[in-house]
Amino acid sequence: MPAVTYPKHEIGDHLVDYEDKKFEDVKAEPGEKALVTFHTVAFEGSIGLVNMLQAKRLQRKGFETTILLYGPGVTLGVKRGFPTLGDEAFPGHQNFNNQLKAFMDEGGKVYCCRFALQALYGHGEPSLQDGIIPISPLDVLDLNLIHRKAGSMIIQTWTL
Repeated sequence: MPAVTYPKHEIGDHLVDYEDKKFEDVKAEPGEKALVTFHTVAFEGSIGLVNMLQAKRLQRKGFETTILLYGPGVTLGVKRGFPTLGDEAFPGHQNFNNQLKAFMDEGGKVYCCRFALQALYGHGEPSLQDGIIPISPLDVLDLNLIHRKAGSMIIQTWTL
C-alpha cells in the first residue's frame, strides 16, 4: 500500500484558490431582465436551492429578476414547518422559504402556477408563502414568452 505523506487538512485550510476569478464581474444594463423557472421538487436535490441563489445573485447584479414556480416547483413556495408552520424541524428545513423571502425582500418577484398548486399537489393559495403571486396555468408560457421577447437571461430549472 502506498503511504499517505501529506499533512492532514485542518479547519480553516483552503483547498482551492477561491480568489482567482477569470471573468469580469458582469452587471445588468438598465432595464435588463432575468427569469429563473423551477420545475423541481423541494428537498429532492440541490438544484432548487442553487438556482434560488443564482436568482438572488442576478437580482444583486441589477437584473429585474423573476422566479416562476410551476409543476413540482410549486412545492418550493408553500409554507412548511413542524410541528407548526414556520417551525424548523431540522437544520435547513426552511431554506427554500428563507431564500424566497430574501429574494422578494430585495425586490424580486415570484409567481406560482395555480394548476400545479391545486391539481397536482392539493394546496390552495393560502398555502403559499407571503409575497408569492399565484397565476393561471395559461400564464406560465406567456411569462416565458414575455421574457424571451425582452431578451432576458433565462435559466430553466428541471429535475425528473
